[in-house]
Amino acid sequence: MPGETDLFLFDTGAGSDTGCLREHNEDSYLSLPSAGVWVVADGMGGHQAGDVASGIITGEIESVGVPVSAQDQRARVSERLDRAHNRILSYAAEIGHVTVGATVVSLLIYEAGFVCMWAGDSRIYLMRNGRLSRLTIDHSEAQELLASGALTEEEARNWPRKNVITRAIGIHEGPNYETVTGSVRDEDVFLLCSDGLTEHLLDEELAELLADRHLGAQQMVDRLIDETLRRGARDNVSCIVVRCLPRYHEVHQH
Repeated sequence: MPGETDLFLFDTGAGSDTGCLREHNEDSYLSLPSAGVWVVADGMGGHQAGDVASGIITGEIESVGVPVSAQDQRARVSERLDRAHNRILSYAAEIGHVTVGATVVSLLIYEAGFVCMWAGDSRIYLMRNGRLSRLTIDHSEAQELLASGALTEEEARNWPRKNVITRAIGIHEGPNYETVTGSVRDEDVFLLCSDGLTEHLLDEELAELLADRHLGAQQMVDRLIDETLRRGARDNVSCIVVRCLPRYHEVHQH
């Protein structure tokens, strides 16, 4: 799906699958290239809870409109995350559920700057000049133990409580998300994904696919989801790929 700013054309692909074991898809995603906003949310709480929570988040952000500045864009998304948080809390109270919430990762691009806002263990990666970096840090018990040296990377991947997250939207007092910022460069490729993808694919495997300059964004998404399904997809899997192409590509596309 194309979108653009004065500096970049966005080649965007997005997709989601229930996976091989789950009966319902509790993931939601939103791709708004015209607003420079992309979101993946992964619900918690089972059918009629997790899917509702993730849908509330993407539903709120869908109304973000076209921002007039980077600050305006960030404020609009923040406000909608606040609203989503409060709506999920109200919904949880209505249905008598103890845990209703969703992880969220959102990528905001305005002109040459980007912002990642996230809560939970869904991730955003950046492929730049053939090198993959993870822009988000999982809000999870496993990540805390990894950071403290109590677990190795391999142990963290197989730890029994690896899916226990420490932040989410709709849980706790407020929408406790974290933010990182940076600059966008020509040919940057961003990947937003739920943990259903990273449970089955290692960072090195993601890097190999995202480095393939012959693939469009939607082809990358389709291949990532297909490979996850091939490996048994124990969870719902969702991802968005955003390729930032310099405007001069426009000449070559005709």
